[in-house]
Amino acid sequence: MKRVFVVVLLILCLFNKTSFSQNLAPYKWYNPVKADFPVIEGQAWSKETAGSYDRLPARAQKGLNPNVWNISHSSAGLYIKFKTDAQNLVIRYKVNGEFAMSHMPATGVSGLDLYVLDPNGQWCLAPGSFSFKDTITYRFSNIKVSADFAGRSYEYRLFLPLYNSLSWLEIGVPLGSAFNFMPLSKEKPVLVYGTSIAQGACASRPGLAWTSILQRALDRPLINLGFSGSGLLEKSVIDLMAEVDAKVYVLDCMPNMISFSDQEIEARLSAAIQTLKQKHPLVPILLVEHSGGNAGGLLDTGRNAGYGHVNKVLDLAYSKLIAAGTKGIYLLTGKEIGFGINSTVDGLHPNDIGMEQYAAAYEKAIRVIINEPIGRYSTTRPAVQSRDGYYDWRNRHNEILTLIKTSSPTIVFLGNSILNYWGGEPKAPLARGADSWDKYIEPLGVKNFGFGWDQVENVLWRVYHEEIEGFKADKVMIMIGTNNLSAYSDQEISEGLKMLVLAVKERQPTAEVLLSGLLPRRAMESRIKVLNKAIAKLAAQTQVRFIDPGKLLLNHKGKIDESLFGDGLHPNEVGYQKLAVTLVPYLKK
Repeated sequence: MKRVFVVVLLILCLFNKTSFSQNLAPYKWYNPVKADFPVIEGQAWSKETAGSYDRLPARAQKGLNPNVWNISHSSAGLYIKFKTDAQNLVIRYKVNGEFAMSHMPATGVSGLDLYVLDPNGQWCLAPGSFSFKDTITYRFSNIKVSADFAGRSYEYRLFLPLYNSLSWLEIGVPLGSAFNFMPLSKEKPVLVYGTSIAQGACASRPGLAWTSILQRALDRPLINLGFSGSGLLEKSVIDLMAEVDAKVYVLDCMPNMISFSDQEIEARLSAAIQTLKQKHPLVPILLVEHSGGNAGGLLDTGRNAGYGHVNKVLDLAYSKLIAAGTKGIYLLTGKEIGFGINSTVDGLHPNDIGMEQYAAAYEKAIRVIINEPIGRYSTTRPAVQSRDGYYDWRNRHNEILTLIKTSSPTIVFLGNSILNYWGGEPKAPLARGADSWDKYIEPLGVKNFGFGWDQVENVLWRVYHEEIEGFKADKVMIMIGTNNLSAYSDQEISEGLKMLVLAVKERQPTAEVLLSGLLPRRAMESRIKVLNKAIAKLAAQTQVRFIDPGKLLLNHKGKIDESLFGDGLHPNEVGYQKLAVTLVPYLKK
């Protein structure tokens, strides 16, 4: 027995030693506040906050309702983007308030959420183990984002606590792992002003707050000005909102307006809209009804009457504004949000089911407002990607957003690596046909918005995210779809191209759109010939010009001329020379 006891004791000691050594494995720690550039997304006044994770500028304190100021220290809606190849991460931090509330768990009040984008731009959740002590710790282990692109760094999004303020936070990865914070997005944000529902009550974790779900769905910056108990359409907050040049303003304050008179509600609504329109007349404003907590199934007639009444006041005010000729205002109704008896924690605050419903209704409404529709096929649903190991996809997108502000393009090429690695600006890591580009294409004022490994849905994302806005082009050439061939039908590719063409025409209404057939590729010549006939019909339907420069890269047997290609897909220098000569007549005025 003594020997057995000794053996068991030795095993336990060995196990504990192993576990202890793993816990003390060397990690390198990164503090977002000490990064070389701002990295905390969701802050409209990042250079003016008193605390690093505050939501409002310090100068606003004197003019604000004290409750708004106090709640503005919570990190609701803030998130941090970074890239790493680490398979294990540890995040440690400290909060300044209680961990949980009676109707909302610690994981929502004080917890974190970590999401990652796979190579095809699809969101994945990294589940973590956590410990709520004086220093809160989250551990994320055994992460494998993609077997096809193993060892790559991927884009993560860390959502911060909804109802607590942070005093400090560090992200740790094993020594030798790559880690880089990502810069703030250059795109205009969706700015939400609302109540506790907007702040995040009562999501079980930060990533399930409706604003977080919406942020991931639209994949654009979102600023959360939800203040629990204080979303009252106050002038002091509206004035701050007007400082931000937003993509959309959202006013979702009806749940906290029940105690106000009809006249006061209407007056505050009108004043808020007037203030925002004076500063930003072209920015749309979305007004939102009280979600109602499913009045039909809620056995509290007092609540039902209050929910319904404020909505009637809002609807009347909205109708008056429309009748008076106010442009750019929209209404999201409680019916469209669609709460049922399982949607809330308490008949008012959404649970995780309600948060999903809220986000879905918002996404549908906002996509209509900003003209970013999505369809049923993957090719019609905008997505980012990280399949190409030669360059950083997001960085190239940001380079283009900077470029168009400093040098308005005359002609834009939209496509994949066939264009990206031809030549031109913005520069790519490879240039397979620089001589022909410099001789024939560059003098015409062409900017190369080709991205290696892009598919139709990736170009659609880029068009939706402002790459062809803010300037007036003469021509836009679209040459995309070859990377969709392996996994998509011709119908799916055609539907995606149709949505892409319409998106380009909406944003460049005076430009001539050139829709190119796919260039031939080895072993797919016959299929591409059939697909290009469908693309030609699509061009006619959408009233753009179809071009088919790839025909000149075929031999007399209808196969690719191998002397013009480097790998059966990308032209070589001779092939690019022939392509350039073919395109020039279409590109000249």
